[in-house]
Amino acid sequence: MQLMRIGAVGSERPVVRVDDASYVDVSDLVADFDEAFFADDGVSALRPVVAARTASGQVSAFAGERVGAPIARPHQILCIGLNYRDHAAETGQAVPDEPILFTKSPNTLVGPDDDVRIPRGSTKTDWEVELGIVIGRRSSYLDSVDAARDAIAGYVLVNDVSEREFQIERGGQWSKGKSCETFNPAGPWLLTPDEVDDVGDLGMWLDVNGTRRQTGSTSTMVFDPFFLVHYLSQFLVLEPGDLINTGTPPGVGMGMSPPVYLQPGDVMELGIDGLGRQRQNVLGPR
Repeated sequence: MQLMRIGAVGSERPVVRVDDASYVDVSDLVADFDEAFFADDGVSALRPVVAARTASGQVSAFAGERVGAPIARPHQILCIGLNYRDHAAETGQAVPDEPILFTKSPNTLVGPDDDVRIPRGSTKTDWEVELGIVIGRRSSYLDSVDAARDAIAGYVLVNDVSEREFQIERGGQWSKGKSCETFNPAGPWLLTPDEVDDVGDLGMWLDVNGTRRQTGSTSTMVFDPFFLVHYLSQFLVLEPGDLINTGTPPGVGMGMSPPVYLQPGDVMELGIDGLGRQRQNVLGPR
């Protein structure tokens, strides 16, 4: 299934996408795609209802409503750094022996086509197309990679927007460069694992102002999604609805020679196979 949330900011309602033109409204059954929904295995409960409503023609047409992030604000957004071999190479850094973990403020989460705002004092705001993992059940000390596989509710396209000066030159604390407002567009939908043929072979891309900047594949990941969920569960408790950003392929602005960074008026467009596409206008500081 493809879970979406549509409507104005703060008033999104849960729906299930049928195709490019239509969806099934499930807001009478589900309050939101949030912790409670995933903890109660809401995906399994929705399947027969969505199938029945689709078969009986109880579908609605998309009519230009805003698309929100496909999940409500999570407890935590966890991020993995340097998780693509080719991206590590472009930054001149070694491939890590263990996942590099940092956090991103949950209030960075915005819709896939919402504006991205450059923070005050920024000269090095950058882009990063990434595969996001959404956790489906409370997970701590998972005993195997297979158990981790069962703990995943689905996958989502994210743009892990980053301010490189804040991240690298202001004390080397990555979260400072990752947690500015609007820095985590997500969506347009969450795709459940049964609809993903091979999460280890998904094409990824990102354009800025119509110029291709990133082209990659999850096949060059150092640590795959199942390993990551198992690994993280050994250090912290993963809650239902939590989001894990799994790293980016090469082509970020920081890796160009000379580096190129986002400016007000720029437009980012990005996508991952099966997970849809995003488009963000870049705004100046408040």
